[in-house]
Amino acid sequence: MKYQRTTLPELVLAALNEFDLTKVDVGEEATLKKSGFQFRTEAYEAAGLGHICFLTMKAMGGLMKMETAVLATTAKDVPMMNLDWVLAAGKETQMCELYDDQIAPYPAEAAAKFQAIKDRDADLTDRETDPHWYDDILLPASYDKTGKKISERLNKAAAAYLEEYIAQVKAAPDCDAAAKKENVRNFAQTLFDQGGPAVDQVTKLFGKETAERLILGHMYGVK
Repeated sequence: MKYQRTTLPELVLAALNEFDLTKVDVGEEATLKKSGFQFRTEAYEAAGLGHICFLTMKAMGGLMKMETAVLATTAKDVPMMNLDWVLAAGKETQMCELYDDQIAPYPAEAAAKFQAIKDRDADLTDRETDPHWYDDILLPASYDKTGKKISERLNKAAAAYLEEYIAQVKAAPDCDAAAKKENVRNFAQTLFDQGGPAVDQVTKLFGKETAERLILGHMYGVK
């Protein structure tokens, strides 16, 4: 029987079942369509955590798909988490990215919990990447694996990262939310300014103003 993966929005919403979520109105950017690309965006504020966003994309009649989940935590001093899943040419890629946007240094023992999850899939292929501006703040315990016929393992890795992340959010002390949000803002602004595959595609299709609202406003909740 073919494995039925759970989407990233489904995984995140299940993981946040104990948090009070308020849906954010994203206006006309809730659905964007052009040149065979379809983007859907949802955003929430999670009490005791911060800003949550889901961005999904389909293209080529569904042969290419992307799911992104952003957990921009500002209530607790834990790293920001971005989850990305991509299906293209029959190959799946799962990324669980942890960005050091903290106020205080991230404890080594906390990072080790994620590294242990990553190590379970040491036999899977790492996605080949070029240097990026965010490499210095991307924690080494982040996950980035790719391949065919590994849907179940990728899905379970994403679920495990989420479970550990929420556990760390719950255990972490409160922090200066304004200072943490400023760190998120700096990340989002640099992402928009420096660009990248997804940012460049959205800008090309829908223009710079829409891309700015989508990235700074809806994805990271800082505008």
